Amino acid sequence: MRQSHIAIIGAPLDLGQGRRGVDMGPSAVRVANLNARVASLGYVVEDLGNVPVEQAEASPEGDAHAKYLPQIAASCNRLALMVGQTLGRGSVPLVLGGDHSVAVGTASGVSQYFREQGQKIGIIWLDAHADMNTPATSPSGNVHGMPLACIVGIGPPELTNLFGYSPKVEPGNTVIVGLRDVDKTEKPQVLDSGVHAFTMRDIDERGLRSVMEEAMRLASDGAAGFHLSLDMDFVDPTYAPGVGTPVRGGATYREAHLAMEMICDCERMLSLEVVEVNPVIDEVNRTADLAVELVMSGLGKRIL
Repeated sequence: MRQSHIAIIGAPLDLGQGRRGVDMGPSAVRVANLNARVASLGYVVEDLGNVPVEQAEASPEGDAHAKYLPQIAASCNRLALMVGQTLGRGSVPLVLGGDHSVAVGTASGVSQYFREQGQKIGIIWLDAHADMNTPATSPSGNVHGMPLACIVGIGPPELTNLFGYSPKVEPGNTVIVGLRDVDKTEKPQVLDSGVHAFTMRDIDERGLRSVMEEAMRLASDGAAGFHLSLDMDFVDPTYAPGVGTPVRGGATYREAHLAMEMICDCERMLSLEVVEVNPVIDEVNRTADLAVELVMSGLGKRIL
C-alpha cells in the first residue's frame, strides 16, 4: 500500500440475510488481533469503532422481496460517509462486516470520494456468489444477495442512488472472482450486465495467477484503482467454516493468500472490506483468524 495509515470501521449489519451471527463478525476479527497484527507491518492503525445499525428484533421486516431495505440503506449511507471521510484524511478504509450488503456503503463512499477528484474506481469481488439479484429475482428477499447489482446500478433506488448518482462502479471495471453458486434467476443479469465473472472453473483451468492478473487489469482500466471486497466464502469451507453462506469447492488456503499477495503487489487497491464472518458457526474463531491473515497478505506481509 502506498498509504501509511489504516482506518478500521466495523459494520455489524446482519439484516441482509436469514442466518444470524455475522453481526458479530467485526468483533471476531478484532479478537483475532487485527489491529496489532496490521500495525506490526508498519502501518499507523486507527480503529473508528462501529457504524450504528438497526437490530432485527427491533425493526419491521418490510417488503418480503427486499427485507429490511430502509434500515440497510440507512446503515450503508452512514458507512459511506465514514469511508469518504476516512479517505479524505489520507487513510485507507478497512471495513469489517457484517453481511455483504455493507459493500454498497463501502463502495459508495470510495466511489463518491474519487468522483469528487474527477476519477472513477473499479471493484474486485472475491466471492462464491455473484450477489447480483434484485427484489424481482431474489428467491429469498435477502439483500446480501443484491449488493453488487446495486453497485453497478441495478436494483432498488434506496441503494443504487446513494449520493444521487448511479452506477457507483461501471460494469466494465467490475470483476467477480471465485464464482460457483448463482441463482437461476440471477444468471441473466450476470451475463448481460457487462460485469466480468471468473468462476472456479476458470481458476481450475487457467490457474489463480492468470485469473487475478486479468481481474486486476480490468478493474484498474482507466480508474484510480479498485476497491477489494472479500467475502470469506470465497475460500473453501474446509479452511473457512464460519461464513454466512458456505459453498464447497472454493479457493484453497494458498490460493486465497496468493490472490491477496498479488493485489498488494499491483499497488492499485484503494480500500478493502472483509465480510460474512459468522463466529456462531465457526470453529475456535479460525475463520476470523484466516480473515486477518488474508488482510495481512493484502497489506504487504510476505513469507520472506
